[in-house]
Amino acid sequence: MSTVFKALSDPTRRKVLQLLQAGPIGAGELAAMFDVSKPTMSAHFAVLVNAGLIEADKQGRTVTYRLKLSVLEEALLAFAQTFGLQVTRPQPGHLDVGSNEEKS
Repeated sequence: MSTVFKALSDPTRRKVLQLLQAGPIGAGELAAMFDVSKPTMSAHFAVLVNAGLIEADKQGRTVTYRLKLSVLEEALLAFAQTFGLQVTRPQPGHLDVGSNEEKS
């Protein structure tokens, strides 16, 4: 869980995840959306892959990244449960978080 939250601590990486919510995006196209060098973006991608938040599909010289939302959901669920929050999943891909006191 700490690897996931460390990956989420950077605003550029959070923006990458937001962009990937719309669907898979090529590494070059994704990197062009940011005002940072390609090596810096590669480092951000590596952190996200290492945390299990995205996966890379390499076809020849092209790399396409895809969001692994289940990993993010599991980390958020575990974090919420750490603080005794009841968490339900009313719809796939969306979280409903409330405190134990509110649900009693």
